[in-house]
Amino acid sequence: MNCVTSDFIIPDWDAPTNVHALVTTRSGGVSAAPWDSFNLGNHVGDAAAAVTENRRRLRQHLPAEPLWLKQVHGIGCLDAQRSASNELADAAFTHAPGMVCAVLTADCLPVLLCDEAGTVVAAAHAGWRGLAAGVIESTVMSMGVSGEQLLAWLGPAIGPLNFEVGDEVRATFVAHDIQATAAFAAQTEGKWLCDIYLLARQRLAALGISRTASADFCTVRDKKRFYSYRRDGTTGRMASLIWLS
Repeated sequence: MNCVTSDFIIPDWDAPTNVHALVTTRSGGVSAAPWDSFNLGNHVGDAAAAVTENRRRLRQHLPAEPLWLKQVHGIGCLDAQRSASNELADAAFTHAPGMVCAVLTADCLPVLLCDEAGTVVAAAHAGWRGLAAGVIESTVMSMGVSGEQLLAWLGPAIGPLNFEVGDEVRATFVAHDIQATAAFAAQTEGKWLCDIYLLARQRLAALGISRTASADFCTVRDKKRFYSYRRDGTTGRMASLIWLS
């Protein structure tokens, strides 16, 4: 079971002991509504001073300042050791102890990855566009390790009972893999409920990654704990972070 404190979620997975990860919640910060209170996104309209203080508080739990990405729902993956914050990318990896990879989400799926030997970690931001475009595949390729040697953890995202999408989203995934039909439940004409967790598991399995754990959360349903863009529109962002010691 994932360890949930008042402010953080600690993933429960079979990662090596030198792999560390955590996910923030919306608790523990200083941001005012509607970003209350631990918003870590500096692009959502929140006061810059509040975001700076929230990031300072987070930094106290980390070995270094995270590599903050400028996420664009793409497939770019940066080497955290050779990159600067605010570069365009939706994933980061590192082989270097003490370097912190991070992605921000508020319904999109955060995917954390590590190898069984504890030599490389990565974090990917997988909204449906990035997932369909291949952000997981791009991240795994950047890590330079075969899928059979990797473990994955899927963090808090919009749940399958709340993620309604149109025909074009379903068609995009099914065109890539007919098995994706299992991730869509028909609603009214032209609308489907989408299981982004299942879609990610399918992509991971296709890469040989069978050791996949996940959080049993829904960002839309749990307003007390999570930000949700789908639910609220103007809102904050949680961070999913991973590093080596």
